[in-house]
Amino acid sequence: MSTETRLAFDHPDARAAATPPGDTPPDRISLRDHVVAVEIGAFQSERGATQRLSFNIVVEVAPHDGAASDDVDTILSYDTITEAIADELAAERLNLLETLAERIAERILTEPQPLRVFVRIEKLDRGPGALGVEIVRARVENAPSDAEDLAPRPRILHLGNDVIDSPELASFLDRLQDGGPVILCVDIGETPPPVAPRDAAQRRIDLLAIEQNAWRLAGRDERCVVVGTRTELDWGLKHGQISVWAPSKLVLDAVEGPTGPVDPRALSRWFAEGLDAQELTILGADDMGQG
Repeated sequence: MSTETRLAFDHPDARAAATPPGDTPPDRISLRDHVVAVEIGAFQSERGATQRLSFNIVVEVAPHDGAASDDVDTILSYDTITEAIADELAAERLNLLETLAERIAERILTEPQPLRVFVRIEKLDRGPGALGVEIVRARVENAPSDAEDLAPRPRILHLGNDVIDSPELASFLDRLQDGGPVILCVDIGETPPPVAPRDAAQRRIDLLAIEQNAWRLAGRDERCVVVGTRTELDWGLKHGQISVWAPSKLVLDAVEGPTGPVDPRALSRWFAEGLDAQELTILGADDMGQG
C-alpha cells in the first residue's frame, strides 16, 4: 500500500503530521466500516450465498463554502457515497471486488465536488482475516460524457428453430443488416437438454442449451456473432454487428433476474426490457419477411 493511500484511511492526525508545512491539503469526507451482506464472488461456492463486505471510502473534495454558509447543497452528501454502493450492488451480480470498487469510484466522481476517491472493500467471511482491494481514482477533466458513448437502442428478434434451419436465412440476414441495430435471441434446440435432479443445475443446463443453439446459428452464417457480456453487446450495436445473445452470464449475474424454469421467450422479454429495446419480435419461418 502506498503512503498516500495508507494516509487516506488513517486518522486525520496522521495525515496532518505527514503534510509539509505551508501546504493546505484538500478537505475529505469519509465513510467508515460500512458493512453490507451481498452475493459476490467468482467461485461456484460463492453463488447462492451472501457474505459481508466492509466499505471504507474517502473522498477529497474541491474547495467550497459549505461550512461558512451552512448550505447542504454546496457539499458532497454522505448519501452520495452510500447510494453509489447500493446502486452498484443492485446493478448486477459481480465476480470481482476490483470491478465493484472501480464502478463505485466512477459513480462518485460523476459528482461535481470530488477530486479523488479512495475505495477499500474487504470480504469479512472468506477467511480468518479480511480480504480486500484498495484503489484510488482521480477526476478526469474534459472526459467525454456518457451520452456520447451510448449504444443505440436495438431491435430484439427472437428466432424459432425453423428460422435457423430455413434456406432463406442468408437473405433474411441481408435485410437485417440494412434495418438498424439488432440482436438475435434463440430457443433451446430441437434436441431436449439433459435432465438434472437439482433446479440450479437444470437452470445452467437449459441456459447452455440456448447458447449451443446460438452457436448453431453462428455456424450457419459468419455474420452472426455470439456474445454474452454487456460490453460485447454494446460494441456490436455501435459497429453494425449482428449479435446473437448467449444468456448465461447476464442471467446468472443479475441481482433481480428472471426466476423459475428457463423459458427462452421470457428471457428475451426480460433482456429487451433491460436494454430498453425499441421492440421485441418473435419470429418463425413464416414471419421471416418481416425482418
